Amino acid sequence: MKVFIVGGTGLLGSEAARIFIERGHKVSAVALPPTPVGAPIPKEMELRFCDINKKSDEEVEKMLKGCDAFIFASGIDERVECPAPVYQWYDKYNIKPVDRLLAIAKKVGVKKAVVCGSYFSMLHKPEFGYDKKLPKGLFEKNPYIRARVKQEETVEKYCDDNFSAAVLELPYIFKTQPGRKPVWTILIEQTASMDKLSFTMYPSGGTAMLTVRQVGEAIVGAAEKLGEEFKGFNAWPIAMYNMTWKEFLSVVYDARGMGKDRKIVSVPAWMMKLGMNGVIKEYKERGIESGLDPKYLPYVMNLNLFIDNKYAKALGVQEDDIDAAIFDSIKVSVASYKGEVELVGMKGELTPEEEEKYKDVLK
Repeated sequence: MKVFIVGGTGLLGSEAARIFIERGHKVSAVALPPTPVGAPIPKEMELRFCDINKKSDEEVEKMLKGCDAFIFASGIDERVECPAPVYQWYDKYNIKPVDRLLAIAKKVGVKKAVVCGSYFSMLHKPEFGYDKKLPKGLFEKNPYIRARVKQEETVEKYCDDNFSAAVLELPYIFKTQPGRKPVWTILIEQTASMDKLSFTMYPSGGTAMLTVRQVGEAIVGAAEKLGEEFKGFNAWPIAMYNMTWKEFLSVVYDARGMGKDRKIVSVPAWMMKLGMNGVIKEYKERGIESGLDPKYLPYVMNLNLFIDNKYAKALGVQEDDIDAAIFDSIKVSVASYKGEVELVGMKGELTPEEEEKYKDVLK
């Protein structure tokens, strides 16, 4: 099978590429420069540095022609800070590229696609019952959730008897890629502000999670099984582990060198909501809009957003050491927070200055 990946040097795309190649598949990919220093990018992958969103349809057709599967491991999540209105940025990087690229892929004969999405889409689906546990206004107040649901709807419209696709609704992911900034530096900022206290206040809920390797396995497993075992449109919540925030923070504090026995005080949603006024003020001063409304987030954080691992196992995902993956993510996040390392962060496109800097590579 010949596979085309958007985001081939990213945390998830590069891991999927590695597994594809190990299983005998051919991989070509596009990515934005630079490659993180020390990142294990497979040498066998045919890699082109470019912003695919700025390429013409004809250029993209040439890239995709002859491929069997298309993988979208790109875009931005809710932790990337964007100017208001934030939905336009999710539309630009998560929805419109999928819409355009799937249309081109289908036109040139690609038969299947895998898109990396978010488990926040589950909150909108009646079968999971979260609508009964959350206040009204999920869509109106949370642009990120609205955008992820729209992304799934965009994928679904291309599916038919001759084209199958899967959106992987991914939760929080752990393990690092050398040279790349983890998204967990925001957690270090939050918890470090309470270090002088004898306890840490945090929501009472929990989350599903995966390691980077397991996401790669899910992407590859989906691509291999689509069109045969799984046909048409599919959207699966993918996870292998579930932890309460207390369990998770125990590993976090151990990674920070503070031991596993730090006292964690569970904070109800209404109390956490009161503490969000400072965040709202800061965002307003900086012209930033959060993808998850700060006044709504406490209710989401107090849910146990857990996922049955049957979906992951059906795609061939294997066990991994989640504690070690969390430990690694936090250690690098602490180093980044302290300014001890220079790392490449997540972004949707290059700035004009970066385009000039990497103009030779982009050619």
